[in-house]
Amino acid sequence: MQDILSLLASLRRPRLLIRAARIGADDYRREAHLARILGYAALPRSGAALMRLVDLEADLDLRRRAEDTAYSIARHVEVLAAIMGEARLLRAGLGAEAV
Repeated sequence: MQDILSLLASLRRPRLLIRAARIGADDYRREAHLARILGYAALPRSGAALMRLVDLEADLDLRRRAEDTAYSIARHVEVLAAIMGEARLLRAGLGAEAV
């Protein structure tokens, strides 16, 4: 799981987008938000969820950079907030295993 956390640390996005996502991550509730974003009935584990979220975010970022009319900044913030929330949960789980 360290590789996914390293990947997340290397993401570079506009400051305003990251600020908005951090605010959203503070209210992140896995059961409510992840199910809506991924559309799964049964929620995947944090690592698998993060991989899917990273793929979704990469697609959104491509659309943002291409100035695609289908791009939704609200969706992008929502996905980034979910990534931050899942990463927090994953780090907390890794920390608990080390104890």
